[in-house]
Amino acid sequence: SELAELVNIGTLFAFVVVALGVVILRHTRPDLPRAFRTPLVPFIPVLSVLASLWLMLNLPAETWLRFAVWMALGFIVYFVYGRSHSRLGRQEETGQGA
Repeated sequence: SELAELVNIGTLFAFVVVALGVVILRHTRPDLPRAFRTPLVPFIPVLSVLASLWLMLNLPAETWLRFAVWMALGFIVYFVYGRSHSRLGRQEETGQGA
């Protein structure tokens, strides 16, 4: 059940990020080609964010703590790996910066 709660909070967080991304991109990049259309923007994405946050808030505090730890670990791995493997980082090391 603990694993299920962690999966739930991760999935709900992903829904929040995607719904916010839809609203933000519609305002900042209206010219971008869209593979699909979301009806009633921004009403549906905002409703999705609110519903997902409500479900997340109803999860136990332990789940939030585990989620925060996993997110922190994920960010550390992402930035450490990215720093040593990015094309930009390799260009700066060799002095071939743009």
